[in-house]
Formats: sequence, C-alpha cells, structure tokens
Amino acid sequence: MANYQISTVESKSDQRAFMQLIWDLYRGDPNWIPPIRINQLELVGFKAHPFYDNAKCQAMLCRKDGKVVGRIVALINHGHNQRYDEKRGFFGFFECIDDREAAHSLFRGACQYLKREGMTDVRGPCNPSLNYELGTLVEGFDTPPTFMMTYNPPYHDALIKSFGFEKTQDLYSYVGNISMLDSMDPKIMQMMNQVKDRFNIRVRPASRTNFAADVELFLDIYNRALQGTWGFVPMSAAETRSVGESLRYLIDPEVTSVIEVDGEPVGVGLGLLDYNPLIKKIDGRLFPFGFLRLLWGRRKIKRIRLISTNIVPEWQRWGLGLVLLHRMLPDCLARGITEAEFSWVLESNQLSRGSIERGKVPRTKTHRVYDRSLADL
Repeated sequence: MANYQISTVESKSDQRAFMQLIWDLYRGDPNWIPPIRINQLELVGFKAHPFYDNAKCQAMLCRKDGKVVGRIVALINHGHNQRYDEKRGFFGFFECIDDREAAHSLFRGACQYLKREGMTDVRGPCNPSLNYELGTLVEGFDTPPTFMMTYNPPYHDALIKSFGFEKTQDLYSYVGNISMLDSMDPKIMQMMNQVKDRFNIRVRPASRTNFAADVELFLDIYNRALQGTWGFVPMSAAETRSVGESLRYLIDPEVTSVIEVDGEPVGVGLGLLDYNPLIKKIDGRLFPFGFLRLLWGRRKIKRIRLISTNIVPEWQRWGLGLVLLHRMLPDCLARGITEAEFSWVLESNQLSRGSIERGKVPRTKTHRVYDRSLADL
C-alpha cells in the first residue's frame, strides 16, 4: 500500500520542490504555459508581495512513497473576510497527479490548517485571489490558455469534487475573430452612436507620456467599478502599485481605452497582448534575457486578451463598455491583431455576458470556482 505524507513548505529545498512539480507534471503537454517564475514565487508567499500585507498562507507538499506528487496553498484573505463578514479560507496553486488519495491528502491538510485558524468554509482555487489567476479549467482543453489564465488537466475537476467541493461560480471565456466583424449586429453600432450623441463623451487610449498615471487610473476605476461583483475585494494601494509596475512594460496603449463624460474618467478598457507563446519559449524565466525577448517579440503577437471593460457603477447601463471596445478596433486592426479573447466573465454577470453573447461571440472555455464547508473536518 502506498504511503502518503503531507508536509508544510519550510525550507528552500521544499520551495524548489514546490516550484519544480509543475514542470514535472506538465512536461510534454503542448498546451501548458509555464508561470513567470519570479511572479509565482511572490504569489505563493515565498517572496514578498503586498497581497500578504493583509493575508497569510501556508504552502504544502504531498509525497507518495517519498516522491513529491502534489502541492497546495492554504490562504486566509483577511480583506475578503472583513468585507463580507465571513470566516472563509481559500486554497490555490493546486497541482497533483491523477490520484484521489494524494489530492484528498492535500485538501485535508489545507482545510485542517484553515479550520485551526478559525475558518468555517473554504473556496478555491484562487491564486491567490480574484484579482489574480483564478479557477479550474473544466471546458476548453484543446487550446493553450491566454496570458494570465489558468490551465490544468481535465481530471482536476473530478479530484476537487471528490473531496466534497461544489461549484459556486463559473467563469467564461469568449473568442472573437476579425472575420466576425462583417456579421456584427448593426443595432450595436446604432446603440453606440446614440450614447455618443446623448452624452459629452471622449474616448482615448492610455497616454504614452503620462502612462504611469493612466495605469493608476485604470486600477482605481477597476476597484470602483467592481464593488458589486461577486467575491470582489478591492486591491490595496500597495497592490495597485505592484500590479501597475509589473504590467507597465507589457501594456500596449493601442489595446487600452479611457472613456470620459464631461471630462471626468468614468470607465477603462484593458487588453493585454497574449504573451504566452513567448513565455513558453523563455520557460518562464524573465532574467537575464527573457524580459527582452518578450519586448522584442511583442510586435509579432496577433492575439490579445481583453481583461476588462470597467465602468463606474452610475454609468454601467448606458453601453459605455461597447464604446470602449470600439475605440480599440482601428488600432488593433492596424497592428495586425486577428483574435481577441474576452476573459474572464462571471456567469452571474448578466450585463457583460449579455453584451458579448448578443454579438454572437462563441464561448470557448469555462473555469470553475468551488466552495466547501469545514464543519465535518
């Protein structure tokens, strides 16, 4: 009978084993994209990251007969619990061989840690929160993920559910191709023109000369716009600065939009080039020369990920999101972009889903978030 052992990550050797596991598990998978190594070290708590100014975590490993076969991080997001008046723990960065006992050992270890810390429920996977990579892929395994989207084997869903987790929310991805423009519903254009005629609207890309200020503006509106969104916790000022700094050189103003009404910014649209094929080539290593390869190769990228069109609450039902996206279109076409993924969109976000689905943009991937009570553990 196999021997399973759960241990907390304490030493540098444990950290290396935690990181190396995903390269071992996904070697040979043509759709897998390695994480940016330095970024993952920060997000799992091995290096400093401002998310953990108001959160804590514990990474764990599972060994089967002495060999590392799984990993998980138990997370306590104080910001979430303060905002929602809950005692909810989280799990993230779950990876495991297709072995139910190994997976259960990991979930049991993480859940028991969370229960000892006073948590009553657990949600995941969050890597480490809804503001970062999120969810388990359950549909759409035939193509690689886009930039900052998760990927995993099909068996993860079964392993997670077998420990008593139940779906709490799905997240959808939609992909639009340049060939679909000719068949776009003319009513969409009419709606945008009516909005422009009704209000004093100005739409522009992010400024190249005041780029740092516009990055802060994007993240400020992001925090304001998502106040009523399921599970959302605003980024702290330190997180905002950190994310802005990490994306500063990767954001292309051509795939951004700022919309102003009477001179006041009320919405932002953010797209990111799909750097994943380049990240795969550098095997997730930004240093010493990987970052330069990302910058040199960006002009060849023909696919973008549209992360968000965020409108402040009082303007959310006027169709300004469509105006934001339309502003990007000429720049994207001039740049040679042929495909855009809209991701992720909560299944409960009827407004965003409705806008995308009315445009007949096909849904290509589904990611899932799960909940479980800790009462029986």
